[in-house]
Amino acid sequence: MTASKRAAKELEALQENLPSYLRDLRSENSNVLIWNAVLLPDREPYNLRAFKFRITFPRDYPLSPPHLKFITKMYHPNVTEDGEVCLPRINGKWMISTKVYEVLEDLKLLVNTPNPDLPLRVKLADLYIQNPEQFMKNAKKFTLQFGEDRTTGQ
Repeated sequence: MTASKRAAKELEALQENLPSYLRDLRSENSNVLIWNAVLLPDREPYNLRAFKFRITFPRDYPLSPPHLKFITKMYHPNVTEDGEVCLPRINGKWMISTKVYEVLEDLKLLVNTPNPDLPLRVKLADLYIQNPEQFMKNAKKFTLQFGEDRTTGQ
């Protein structure tokens, strides 16, 4: 199965049964190898807003994992200032049998519960561990400033 066929099949399956933590999942300009969506986290402080992200599939998918990148800025130890994400399932533990919905579940869990053991932003991970109250205060302020409206169609 080609990358395009598998990505199209997975996109269709997700769109038919869209998880509650996703909104506006679609391919970009009819290119099934690029998806855009909105993540709706369910834990504070990230549940105050929504976050746009993009999934890009390589031409040899599923032999190689998709690439995730947040478009919306996020104050998170596992997301770089440029939106790059550290997910173990796609960064080192990829298997060709892995489905995109599994990656999306991992993404939701990571955003809801930062992993300071795999930081992309060490200063934020240190603050998360050493002063969780200050981390949450900073993350809340940042989320309210840069996050997307959670209502449908925004």
